[in-house]
Amino acid sequence: MKNKLDDLTTLKKFDEKLVLSSIKLLPDQARQAWREVAELKLPESFKRAQNIVICGMGGSALGGRVVKSLTEKKIRAPIEIVNQYYLPDYVNNQTLVVLSSYSGNTEEVLSAAYEALKQRAKIFVLTTGGQLAKLMTKEKLKGYLYEPLYNPAKMPRLAIGYSIFSLLSLFNKTGYISLTDEVVNQSLYVMEEFVREYGPRTPTANNLAKTLAFQLNGKIPILVTSEHLRGVVHVFKNFLNETSKVFSASFDIPELNHHLMEGLRNPVKLKEVLYFLFISSESFGERVKKRYLLTQDVVKKNFIQSTVYQTRAAQKLDQVAEVLIFGVFVSFYLAVLANSDPSAIPWVDYFKEKLR
Repeated sequence: MKNKLDDLTTLKKFDEKLVLSSIKLLPDQARQAWREVAELKLPESFKRAQNIVICGMGGSALGGRVVKSLTEKKIRAPIEIVNQYYLPDYVNNQTLVVLSSYSGNTEEVLSAAYEALKQRAKIFVLTTGGQLAKLMTKEKLKGYLYEPLYNPAKMPRLAIGYSIFSLLSLFNKTGYISLTDEVVNQSLYVMEEFVREYGPRTPTANNLAKTLAFQLNGKIPILVTSEHLRGVVHVFKNFLNETSKVFSASFDIPELNHHLMEGLRNPVKLKEVLYFLFISSESFGERVKKRYLLTQDVVKKNFIQSTVYQTRAAQKLDQVAEVLIFGVFVSFYLAVLANSDPSAIPWVDYFKEKLR
């Protein structure tokens, strides 16, 4: 008898809202966004910003987090992610403000948009429509108003391919980072390879995403990573929350070594449900690699289950692509094991309705 994750009929029932379909199309999202943003005509002033602020909430902010951690050693202007109704006081006409809202109706982003206009910031809009698109037209703002052809689920978090690669293309086009089509195409190839490897047709015996889902079932996943993978692991955590309906947390090495380890003692019963997932890379610095081994030792000595996911892709962008695909498939499979609808977000919807 097939297990639940190897039964394609069962998986199809959990894809009625096309969550799995959108996951499999992430490479196509990335390809579309990279190409279409590169073709935009942008003012020369966009290349001269002293700092960059990316405004977004929930799924619409995920791409900014990924790009910030991936590029922070090489980008020529600092990036700040803002998840508030307001902008930092330093925002002025020398700031590039990216307003990211999949629906175009996110109230925090719209509030920040009016502040950005007031401060005469350089504004770039990233949306599919809504009030933000109307504001873009009214104020003659530059932006990427895109048709989410490869997100049939129409959910913000499942547009993560658009979110990441539109920002990479924007910052490459304006000279804040340097990426070639060859490098990006290689990362798209990596994404496609891991979609096949971690996809539904690959049986559990050969599928690490399915295997990990079984290990995490009934547990509290604690994700640990470092350096350029911090942003994409935040995406992983977000998907565990929204798609799997699972409580999860993420921590960074070396920061966690200065506090978290002392918090592993109590409450004692928590050890029965915690499960540490260390997401590692050969690209990490040598001191960080040493800290990984020691941190794993501390977790083991506290009698807490753990495992390590070692990235196999060579380049940092490819590793981000790899972890992205791994994380979104794990979250889907975990929803199936928990018999949860991977598309529904009832408490987020309840909250928004009451707030309205």
